[in-house]
Amino acid sequence: MMKRTIYIILAMFFSVSACTKTEPTRTSGIDKIDNTTYQSSTYYVYGFLFSEAKLVSTNVTPGPDIVIYVNVDNLPARLTLQTNNLKPSFSKVGDFADEASAIAAFDNLKTVSVTQWSDMADPLKANQVWIYKSGTEYYTKIRIISTVNETRQTIPYGECTFEWVYQPDGSATFPAK
Repeated sequence: MMKRTIYIILAMFFSVSACTKTEPTRTSGIDKIDNTTYQSSTYYVYGFLFSEAKLVSTNVTPGPDIVIYVNVDNLPARLTLQTNNLKPSFSKVGDFADEASAIAAFDNLKTVSVTQWSDMADPLKANQVWIYKSGTEYYTKIRIISTVNETRQTIPYGECTFEWVYQPDGSATFPAK
């Protein structure tokens, strides 16, 4: 009787575990990052890692592809997207007059053909389209939906909501929506 109960429990366990389905990592979406600083043993912020399609801390490996920074060196303060891969990684496709124009440019951007890369996306504003190149030569197109650039509790605060499409195979052609 005991042996039979164990077999039944094992059968149920294996049938339940066989039903778990792992979803593939998304390669596009709309996400938001900000420059809120946190502290444990060190200070860190959360940025976005395109290959895993999620927010990640700057004190983990792999770290984020992009983080947002409020540059207050010259006033008025301006927002920038930065990376820590030590390579020029951004190329601005354009600034657009309105959301519809930015969406059209983003949707029509099918391939990467950039010869000049910048160290950061600067300045960052709504209705821009950028291309990001990771340190391992993977590309992401980014449409800036909205930004927040203000002072909160005497600290410069920056936030960016963006739409993105990541090219997971490393080619210069973006997947269709």
